[in-house]
Amino acid sequence: MRPVQASIVVRGRAFEAENLWYDRTRWASWVDGFGHVLSLDPEWPATGAKLKWTSPPGGAGLTLETVVRYEPRLGQTLEIEDAKFTGTRRVIFEPGLEETKITLEVSLQAKERMAPWDRLLLRRRLGDSLRRTLSRFSVELAAERQFGRPQARKR
Repeated sequence: MRPVQASIVVRGRAFEAENLWYDRTRWASWVDGFGHVLSLDPEWPATGAKLKWTSPPGGAGLTLETVVRYEPRLGQTLEIEDAKFTGTRRVIFEPGLEETKITLEVSLQAKERMAPWDRLLLRRRLGDSLRRTLSRFSVELAAERQFGRPQARKR
């Protein structure tokens, strides 16, 4: 399947966006379809690091991700696999003076044959999901810039 892509421009420097993007404690608040981390290599987000996570009920279920390329302040490419698909996901940071363009790109290959109509619907759902993720991310980043990093709750 051809890659599906979505982009957003956020206020701030690339390092601010990147710091939030790779903060595993915040993923559930902005990554569409993300449930929780099952395991994460300590080298994350570096090349070779692995992440295993699961979605909420009704989602993709167990997902495995392996970093195949990482460039600080520029982005990361992941090999991804769940029960139905394998593929790649990329995040690209394009730094500017006062803002950063962030692009998400996903390319999937179904493990089983899909009808053309199903592929079309999948592309649309993927695009919507990428846009939701980026929109939520921009809200999180703006809040962090305005109010600072949220503090962990004491129990």
